[in-house]
Amino acid sequence: MRLLLAIALTHIAGRGRQTIVSILGVALGVGFSIAMAALMVGSQRDFTETLIDAVPHVRITDETRTTPRQPASEAFAAVAYSGLRPVPDPRGILNPTRVLAGLRSWVDGSMVATLQVEAVVRFAGIDMGVALMGVEPLDELRVSTIAGDMTTGRFEDLIGAGFAVIIGERLAERLGAGINDLLTITVAGGNARQFKVTGLFRTGSVQQDERVVYTTLKRAQVLANRPEAINEIRIRLADIDSAPLVAARAEAMLGIKSVSWQESSEDLLNAFEIRNVIMFTVVGAILLVAGFGIFNIVSIITHEKARDIAILKSIGFPPADIRGIFLFEGLVMGGSGALLGCLLGFGLTEVLGSIAFEFRRNTELTHLPVVYEAAHYVMASALAMLAAGIAGYLPARSAARLNPVDIIRGAT
Repeated sequence: MRLLLAIALTHIAGRGRQTIVSILGVALGVGFSIAMAALMVGSQRDFTETLIDAVPHVRITDETRTTPRQPASEAFAAVAYSGLRPVPDPRGILNPTRVLAGLRSWVDGSMVATLQVEAVVRFAGIDMGVALMGVEPLDELRVSTIAGDMTTGRFEDLIGAGFAVIIGERLAERLGAGINDLLTITVAGGNARQFKVTGLFRTGSVQQDERVVYTTLKRAQVLANRPEAINEIRIRLADIDSAPLVAARAEAMLGIKSVSWQESSEDLLNAFEIRNVIMFTVVGAILLVAGFGIFNIVSIITHEKARDIAILKSIGFPPADIRGIFLFEGLVMGGSGALLGCLLGFGLTEVLGSIAFEFRRNTELTHLPVVYEAAHYVMASALAMLAAGIAGYLPARSAARLNPVDIIRGAT
C-alpha cells in the first residue's frame, strides 16, 4: 500500500502545475459551497426565528374550520336554500375562564386571552382603520416580543392607566399624534371613547405598525360592549416543534379553530424546502465541475505512463494495484482540495458574517446571518471526495485493462 501511494505521489508531482490547478478547482468548489450553505441556512434560520417571534406558536380563534350544516340538511337528502342570513354571534369564545383553565392544565407554555375589535381611530380630523387588541399586559409580555419593540414608554404602563393605548410609530406618523395625545376610537355599533397614548412601538412590519392598537382587555370589552368576552387565545410554547400537536388537541377539545405557526406559514416553509433543493443542486454541480479537472489530470497521467503501467504489470503487479495507484491520485487531489476548501469556506463565511448593513428606518447595524455547522464541511468534503474518487476510478479502470505486451510493442 505504501509503495502504491509513493508511485501515485510521484505521478502527481510530475505534473505539478496541472495538479495545483485541479486542487484549487476542488478547493474553490468546496469553499464556495460551504459559504453558500452557511449563508442560505443562516438566512433561513434567522427568518424563521423572526417569524416565530412575530406570530403566536398556536392561535385559537372563535371560528370553525367548516360551515355548520343547516338543520334541514340533516333531515332531508336534497335541500335548496335561498335568502339565508347568518345570525351575528358576538359572544366569541364561550366560558373563557373555563377554557383558559383547561388549556393551562396541560399546555407547556404561556397564553394570553385577547379581544380583537375592528375600530376607527380619529385624531386631528384624520381617520384610520385599526385592529384594537384588548389584552392583559403582563400575559402579553410573556407571549409576544412587544416589550423589545417599544420605542417610547413601557408596555406595562397600560396597567392602571385607565383608557390608554399603545400604538405603532407608523400609525402615530400617519395621524400626527404623539405621547399623551387623546385619540377617539369608535367601534361597530357607534360606541366611541377617548384613549390616551402612553407608548409607541416599532416591529418593522408595516401592517402591524400601522394597524394594531393595544389596550387592556377590560377597556376593549367596555368599548365593544362585550363584557367578559374574548375571541382569540394566543399561546407561546416552550417547545415550538410541538405546536401542531397542541393545536390539534386544543381544536379537538374546544371545537373551534386552532392553528399552529407551521400551518399558518406552510407556504413559506415549502418555499424554504424548494430553496434547499436548489442550493444542494448548485453545490453538487460546482463539485462535479471540479471533478472533471481531476478526471482530466488522471486521464493524461494514465496515457503518459502507459509504458510504466506495462512494466509494473510485467513484473507482477495485479490489475487491482494498478487501479489503486490511479485511484489514489484522484483521492489525494480531492482530499487536498477538500482540506483547502474547508479553510477557504471558513474564511468566506467569516467575511460574509462581518458585512454590516444600516437601514434607513433602523439605526441598528444588521449583519448577514451565517451559521457555522460541521455538517456543511463534512457534506462538501464528502461530495468532493466522491467526485474525485469517480474521476480517478474511470481512468484507473482503463489503465488496469491495458495489455503490457501491446504497450511495449507500441500497439497503443
